[in-house]
Parts: sequence; C-alpha cells; structure tokens
Amino acid sequence: MIEFNYETEFNVSNEDKVKHWISGCIKRYKFREGELNFIFCDDKYLLKLNQDFLEHDTLTDIISFDYTMGKLIGGDIFISVERVKENAILFNQTFDNELNRVIIHGILHFFGFKDKATEDVVKMRTAEDECLEYFK
Repeated sequence: MIEFNYETEFNVSNEDKVKHWISGCIKRYKFREGELNFIFCDDKYLLKLNQDFLEHDTLTDIISFDYTMGKLIGGDIFISVERVKENAILFNQTFDNELNRVIIHGILHFFGFKDKATEDVVKMRTAEDECLEYFK
C-alpha cells in the first residue's frame, strides 16, 4: 500500500496516477508492494532527520528508510518539496518531472540501486529514466 503524507503545504496533484505508476515500476522489477510511506516536507524537516539519523548537516532532496524484506518492498521516503523545486530549476525540468524522479529514486534504492560511486550513479539515472518513460 502506498500512502502520501504531508508535513508542509503541498499536495501531489495526481496522487492516484502517481501511485499506479509506482506500483507498475515495482512490478516491472519483479518486487511486491508492501507498506510505502511518502512524506512530503520542507528543508527544515528533512535537515533535522538528516542530522538526527544520518549525522549529516546538509540539505538533501530525499531520505529513505528501507524496510524491504526479500522481494517485499517497504519503507519511508521523506522528500523535501523545497529541494525538488530548486533542483527542477537547476536541471531545467518541470517540477512534476523532478518530483517523479525523486520519488522513483527512493524506490530504486529499495531495489538495491546505489548512488555513491560514479558507475552506480549512471545505473541509477538509467533506471530512473526508464521508470519515467512509463509515466504517461
């Protein structure tokens, strides 16, 4: 079950479509959908999580807590709407496209994708692009 939660003045404009798309991507990677919570928040909220749980004192667009067991995908994905807005401008993307990229980025981490090493970043971006193609 996919749930959207809001800790800031924001709502995903097409929740059902986005949830259906996420479910489809999960199936394409041969995983099963468990409990997935997306929490949309602001920079301050996400910075506090970053400091408290990861001991990082930097702004970020996403933090994911993975509770996946085998092929059953589950976890909490926190997304800073402020970071997504700024990154959309920086990368010359629409807000919705950048938001979807960040959403699926969190899911891909649960599949085992990494993004620290250069070669891992390339694999992650390729998988993000493939999933974004399914969002029609």
